[in-house]
Amino acid sequence: MLRTTNAGALRLSDAGSQVTLAGWVGKRRDHGGIAFLDLRDSTGTVQVVVRDEAVAGELRSEFCLQIIGTVEARPAGNENPEIQTGEIEVIADSVVVLSKSAPLPFPIDDAITVGEETRLKYRYLDLRRPAAGNILRMRSDVNRLAREVLHDRNFVEIETPTLTRSTPEGARDFLVPVRLQPGHWYALPQSPQLFKQLLMVAGMERYYQIARCYRDEDFRKDRQPEFTQLDIEMSFVEQEDILEVGEAIVRSLWQGTLDYTIGDIPRMTYFDAMDKYGSDKPDLRFDIELSDCTAYFKNTEFRVFQNEYVGAVVMPGGADQPRRAFDAWQEWAKQRGAKGLAYVTFDADGTLGGPVAKNLSDEERSGLAAHLGAKPGDCA
Repeated sequence: MLRTTNAGALRLSDAGSQVTLAGWVGKRRDHGGIAFLDLRDSTGTVQVVVRDEAVAGELRSEFCLQIIGTVEARPAGNENPEIQTGEIEVIADSVVVLSKSAPLPFPIDDAITVGEETRLKYRYLDLRRPAAGNILRMRSDVNRLAREVLHDRNFVEIETPTLTRSTPEGARDFLVPVRLQPGHWYALPQSPQLFKQLLMVAGMERYYQIARCYRDEDFRKDRQPEFTQLDIEMSFVEQEDILEVGEAIVRSLWQGTLDYTIGDIPRMTYFDAMDKYGSDKPDLRFDIELSDCTAYFKNTEFRVFQNEYVGAVVMPGGADQPRRAFDAWQEWAKQRGAKGLAYVTFDADGTLGGPVAKNLSDEERSGLAAHLGAKPGDCA
């Protein structure tokens, strides 16, 4: 056999057994004609001792090897508690070079920072690094856990077409020409929306799919042209049924990937989310809520506040920020489509500072701190 045991699976209980390993050379250390190799495969790393100086001298970083040898306990004091195989080592009887390696563009080491462009150019090397490779393994676990939850609830996994017709959704379509019909095009689906609705009409009742979706739109932190979504559709259900399935999936994912038990998941209506945080996906770790000032400024003469909605956020201690910080926030807001950012500071004596304060009436200035719950030294 090319391999009998995974490198990361060896333990002290395996001492005395002969094993055949296969993997890549990580770090290498030479001590008086003896080479110590870190042999790495997808399960972990184990130390291999090569006592044949002629063989050891030919081995380089990222050579792909087959090792036949005997598992032994490491000498006392030489254990490595930072790896799971740190109590043992493999004494090599045979070393076969399966594939040599040219010098690499970057070390296979998470501790080394590598530019994104280089990582993507040599993606096959980047994925040898534990941090990058573990993301794909976790993604596989996430898919499996979601499938288990849905299977237990009698959902049917159905693949829908990826060559379809254009349908009106939130972005432009990616188009694929039809070879046998010049001037005609397929569209890649932005979502399986129409197909899953037809499946409900067809009586499937509970459908899911880990679906690839395609949207021709500009890159943003939450937007990319190709992505994967867990797509679900249910018939004969109410809101509570849908929430129960979603919460069960979330609990299973956190338990199965992070060994973290989630208790009761708080619920919030769309109205409350927008009213308190101004977002339909608020980060509840940000414990500062919006204050509604619409009624407070209903008779204002300041034209900027003559709007259907006026809201404010209080920043504790924010009055001490330098002017350049406020200017930077202004630019940040403008880059995201806002016309600007209005702010006031609350001085220690209760007076209001900032460019907006002079545009407010005496009555508006005197009562604003109380309305917002702001304290001296805060900013809104």
